[in-house]
Amino acid sequence: MTSATFITIDDQPISMAQVFRYLQAGRKLDGFIGEIVRQFVLEQELQGQSDLQVSSAVIEQAVIDFRLQNQLTDAQKFQDWLATNGMTYEAFHQQVSGSFKLQKLRESVTEPKLQEYFINRKVFLDRVVLSRIVVAEPELADELKSQLAEGASFEQLAREYSLMDDRVMNGMVGPVSRGSMPDVLRAAIDLAQAGDVVGPVGLEERWGLFRVEELLPASLENPQVQQTLQNELFEQWVAEKVQVLPIKIQVAES
Repeated sequence: MTSATFITIDDQPISMAQVFRYLQAGRKLDGFIGEIVRQFVLEQELQGQSDLQVSSAVIEQAVIDFRLQNQLTDAQKFQDWLATNGMTYEAFHQQVSGSFKLQKLRESVTEPKLQEYFINRKVFLDRVVLSRIVVAEPELADELKSQLAEGASFEQLAREYSLMDDRVMNGMVGPVSRGSMPDVLRAAIDLAQAGDVVGPVGLEERWGLFRVEELLPASLENPQVQQTLQNELFEQWVAEKVQVLPIKIQVAES
């Protein structure tokens, strides 16, 4: 028995068995199989839940919006775009409908867990904009802290003394996740207000002075934060579904 041709390259037929060997040789087989199983799980869930229906009016409006945004209002241009992307209008329509259903599924899965998950993840979502001066000796860090208290310029001291590359930016680090900070630094930052200088803080045989430029606490009301958490929760849910599925790979060899 010969494995059916999956793709033809330079007039050479490539069987599915060969495809699998190529993927395995390139160490991409696991990702390939994983995506197939993921799509299988999603398709089964979408077909099995009757409350995920989307009105035809919403779908048609989404199609119109897509064509307007991509300058495809001309019928022939739209047909050419469909052909270029290997789709019929029906397949495109189903793709748009599927995206709405997938979003409804994501919301139904994640909504009951979202608030608790946000609380658990908040320390990593909260950000603080920092500037820093990092030196090698604690005595120098203490001296610089005294100079700052007397009115010295943080920016000038950062340019002159800091060992970090960001000294050329006056010590500006930018937004940093609270959850990614060393515990000793986070504890100090948590007690500070915008404009405060904390430290010296000992970090891996170096000493840092940190100025809090801005506090950026995360909020579940922020659409970007909400979307990020929904995506994380949904992927966890899909992964749990995938893990319990029995999977057998059968490829016919020539």
